[in-house]
Amino acid sequence: MKLKPIVESLLDIDLYKFNMDQVIFHKHTDLCGKYYFKCRNKDVVFTDEMVQEINEQVDYLCSLRFKKEELNYLRSIRFIKDDYVEFLRLWHPIRDYVTVSRDDDGELQVVVDGPLFSAMQFEIYLLEIINEVYFRMKYDYDSLVKSAEEKLDEKIKRLNDGTYTFKFAEFGCRRRLSREWEDVVVRRLAQETDKCIGTSNVYLAMKYNLTPIGTYAHEYVQMYQGIDKIPLAYTNYYAMRDWYNEYDGDNGTALTDTITTDLFLMDFNRSMVNNYSGVRHDSGDPFEWGEKMLRHYESYGVDTESKLLLFSDSLDFDRAQKLYDHFKDRCKVSFGIGTFCSNDTRENALNIVIKLQYVNGRPVAKLSDNPEKSMCRDPQYLDYLKRSVEFRLHREK
Repeated sequence: MKLKPIVESLLDIDLYKFNMDQVIFHKHTDLCGKYYFKCRNKDVVFTDEMVQEINEQVDYLCSLRFKKEELNYLRSIRFIKDDYVEFLRLWHPIRDYVTVSRDDDGELQVVVDGPLFSAMQFEIYLLEIINEVYFRMKYDYDSLVKSAEEKLDEKIKRLNDGTYTFKFAEFGCRRRLSREWEDVVVRRLAQETDKCIGTSNVYLAMKYNLTPIGTYAHEYVQMYQGIDKIPLAYTNYYAMRDWYNEYDGDNGTALTDTITTDLFLMDFNRSMVNNYSGVRHDSGDPFEWGEKMLRHYESYGVDTESKLLLFSDSLDFDRAQKLYDHFKDRCKVSFGIGTFCSNDTRENALNIVIKLQYVNGRPVAKLSDNPEKSMCRDPQYLDYLKRSVEFRLHREK
């Protein structure tokens, strides 16, 4: 089964990849990164035919270049700088950085290894390719789309009849059923409701004149673990400092849980609280997290109604509504909804990730507020990182 090209534009990617890459381009071009794929679903088998198709799709991806109109669109985003866009005019995905195979049990093996400013850009493209290959080659794709259409119709009905009253952004690139289906979802949510405020997909934001939304991901904080002179338990501080310096206080929603939210709050001091417009939740109990963040703002005398809580952890629409009802009168509340926008069908979506695991040959890790989401290939390093975090937490209490 030969598929059409899955990624046809280098803008078909989450905005935060460009945001993070711009910081690396300006401050950390000496870093090299190594990423590994993981499927968290049990009993998922990739066939030889799927692996061959994925490899052919990666070949095509690496033939793409940014088009003039795409570069001009990036320039129009207020915090993307001209010198970085000129770099992207020259940049393209390099095939030698990616290997794709399967083991004897059918488990997919994907490794990306290269300069961090280039290797990091592969993650979303690869996840888009892997998802679409899997669902088109394993299932009756037309029947999946039919079930997705029925569910989308119901969501739009509830967004318009007052059942769902919150605003949200579509965050569905990495887990989408297909490129074509994400396009349909974004178009219909934007045109048939007044609740979708934007999308993380830069290409679709350009196509439908929507706001591209995103700041940074866990890998951005993780990469500071690979810089010799930075103590492990202070990586949030250096990451936030570089981010603020790069964007002059613009583009300021901080991700809290890379090495636990409790540690993050030690570096989210008065200056950072004032400099950042809000914070993003991506693991742990969202209600407990939200209350913790509001208490932190209040401890600095901040009017919480001026700050944003952005929730993005495996959200469906019903759960988002409960969170909105709980917090809406005390702060700004928004949501990034991914899989339940772009891959909500009669079949379970794949829970797949590609995570940064080494920087300049040194292991790095994400601890998270949910232990099940932690990922590290070096158990000794993970234990050392945990002890470093615990030492600072207890020393500075």
